[in-house]
Amino acid sequence: MNTPSPRAPKAVRAPSAPHARRAPAPTQASAASSTPDSGFSYSRPFFEELVDRALAHAKKLGATDAGAEASEGCGLSVSVRKGELENVERNRDKSLGVTVYIGHRRGNASTSDFSTKAIEQTVQAAYDIARFTAEDPMAGLPDADDIAPASTHRDLDLFHPWSIDSEAAARLAMACEAAALKTSRRITNSEGAGVSAQQSHFFSAHTRGFRGGYASSRHSFSVSPIASLPGKNAEMQRDAWYSSMRDAAELASPEAVGRYAAQRALSRLGSRKIPTTQCPVLFESTLAAGLLGSFVQAVSGGALYRKSSFLLDSLGKMVFPKHIDILEDPFLLRGKGSSPFDEEGVRVAPRKVVQGGRVQGYFLSSYSARKLGMKTTGNAGGSHNLTMTSRLTQASDDLDAMLKKLGTGLFVTELMGQGTNYVTGDYSRGASGFWVENGRIAFPVHEITIAGNMKTMLKGIEAVGADAYNYGAKTVGSILINRMKVAGS
Repeated sequence: MNTPSPRAPKAVRAPSAPHARRAPAPTQASAASSTPDSGFSYSRPFFEELVDRALAHAKKLGATDAGAEASEGCGLSVSVRKGELENVERNRDKSLGVTVYIGHRRGNASTSDFSTKAIEQTVQAAYDIARFTAEDPMAGLPDADDIAPASTHRDLDLFHPWSIDSEAAARLAMACEAAALKTSRRITNSEGAGVSAQQSHFFSAHTRGFRGGYASSRHSFSVSPIASLPGKNAEMQRDAWYSSMRDAAELASPEAVGRYAAQRALSRLGSRKIPTTQCPVLFESTLAAGLLGSFVQAVSGGALYRKSSFLLDSLGKMVFPKHIDILEDPFLLRGKGSSPFDEEGVRVAPRKVVQGGRVQGYFLSSYSARKLGMKTTGNAGGSHNLTMTSRLTQASDDLDAMLKKLGTGLFVTELMGQGTNYVTGDYSRGASGFWVENGRIAFPVHEITIAGNMKTMLKGIEAVGADAYNYGAKTVGSILINRMKVAGS
């Protein structure tokens, strides 16, 4: 049985309809203002005043240092199922977080009440916590020479409000689900479709001189169709797909998303088990980002200073094959991991995290860097836009080419469970996908487990596809690992 391999739909631009229009790209200063286009209730100047009042009160109480952040988020989420509206949710939240330092003792408190009395009470609570907290010599705000000056804060085009109402969102979701159901008579049911439009803004400052903030947005729609085969032992298979962008005008069309989700579900019909074996494994590009994420977690400061990582002391060492490079770029326009500074207000910059398979840098905040006797890398809050590439990849290395490189083995399209032990590197996940013979998909498989060790897996990467896929702040093509254990029947 030759089952068509899943392929990602092209990023079709949304049609020029009211739901896809947006206002001209605002500057960071104007994006956070309280205007009808922004959808926010509070302006950037209001947040600045709020933060300044909190910092002033902390100093008045006797704090050595202090930081504060005011933020607001709002959005709309609509879900439908079988052509009927299921849920309409509107969210709007606000917060003021305050961190107070008394020497090397730290206290933190937050409130959603922006009144003067509430601000003073919140600062007092943070101050009192700091008074009775054990001293930590590494605790404190970033060093002054690490802070990003306001003059370096770039406009990264992250804010594109989507003024869609619930009726229009429901129509989009229904169109997405309808396209899935029309794909084949074997698409017999649906777990539903949804549309989400979210946006937020913040302003942060601390007593070491940092001041900054910006607005951002994230919009998406998704669908989860169910395919079935008739008969006495009727089989049902589910799959899903989505499109997510900062600008709604860049979302794939709902029809393309619906059809592709249906094709993925259909391709899984007729799944069977396979005998336990060892073989090469190809991770679909949508899953390959998870392998990259495991590497990031293993070389992040918290895991390193706690000695709970399988990549301790890996700086300057070969962790990947020589053909692998990983780049970090916080300044990618509209990137989902973009930011002009990190969560502590520390400067960020593009860098090579892995070059020629060798680790060039960790992911450190000020605190974790001090614990390790190193300098912060501007990664408080996590990694920025990461791109993993292979120097062996050719432009023609699409999914078909990667299947040919796999030869005979397992092509994984879904993983289940959280099966990575970050202390030992042991890896074990439930999986489903396709068995491949001589470079061609033979049949779908399910109810299997793939296992290995992350150290061996990372060094065993033989190829990275040109079918690059962006998953949040990570971009990588399909990844071929030379050998893993596959537990089946």
